[in-house]
Amino acid sequence: MPIQTVLCVEDDRFIGEMYVRSLKKAGYTVDWVVDGNDGLITARNKPYDLILLDVMLPERRGTEILTALRGGAEDLIPNTRVIVLTNFEQDDESRMEMQKHADAYLIKAEITPKKLIEVIHQLDGLAANT
Repeated sequence: MPIQTVLCVEDDRFIGEMYVRSLKKAGYTVDWVVDGNDGLITARNKPYDLILLDVMLPERRGTEILTALRGGAEDLIPNTRVIVLTNFEQDDESRMEMQKHADAYLIKAEITPKKLIEVIHQLDGLAANT
C-alpha cells in the first residue's frame, strides 16, 4: 500500500507546521497532534500509513507511544510505518530500543522537509516491493 495518510505527532509549532505544509504539498493527507496522549489515542483510533513521531512530547513521550503501539504481544499498527524524529540526544540503549520498533530514526536538525519527503518515498518504495 502506498503511503497516503500521515499522522504527525510534534509539539513544536514551527516544525509541525513546516512538516504539515511540506507533506500536504507533496500530496499526503495529514493530521497533526501536539501531545503524546493525543498522539497515542489518534494512532489507535484511525489507521494511518505513516506516523511521524517526536520523542520529547508533553503528556507522554514518543518512546512510550511506540512501546504502547508496537512493543506488546501484538502490533496495534501492523500496516503503519513509523518515523521517529528527535533532537534529543538519547543513550544507545534507548535509541536501539526505538529503532527496533520504528521504520526510520531521524535527527531533526539534519532533516529538511525535502529530505523527509525523500525518506518517506524510500519507505514507500520498500512497501511497494513487499
